[in-house]
Amino acid sequence: MAGGSRPVYSTEHGRLCPECGAPVAACTCRTAAPVRKGDGTVRVALDTKGRKGKGVTLVTGADLEPAALVQLATRLKQRCGAGGTVKDGAIEIQGDHRDVVVDELGRQGFKVRRIGG
Repeated sequence: MAGGSRPVYSTEHGRLCPECGAPVAACTCRTAAPVRKGDGTVRVALDTKGRKGKGVTLVTGADLEPAALVQLATRLKQRCGAGGTVKDGAIEIQGDHRDVVVDELGRQGFKVRRIGG
């Protein structure tokens, strides 16, 4: 093999890892810990921008898969007794429920930080 290249497919094993040359199912070089997007802190803030003065509790920084983020939003909305949504990886809950959200996230094991007043 010229230039240090490795095969990426084998008729016997299927796809091969380009790093170590092992079958993808048995590859150990890519099983390292996943890279986190943020610093691991969930931030809770009150946001009124673009909402005609109406406030929403904004939860950002939860490093979760989209389905898990929707489940977390559902639990928080039920706990607050309010509506809300998930937009762009952030949870929005209608109204000022920062204290309740910080308490609930802390109980679920998240590192939580309250932003703003």
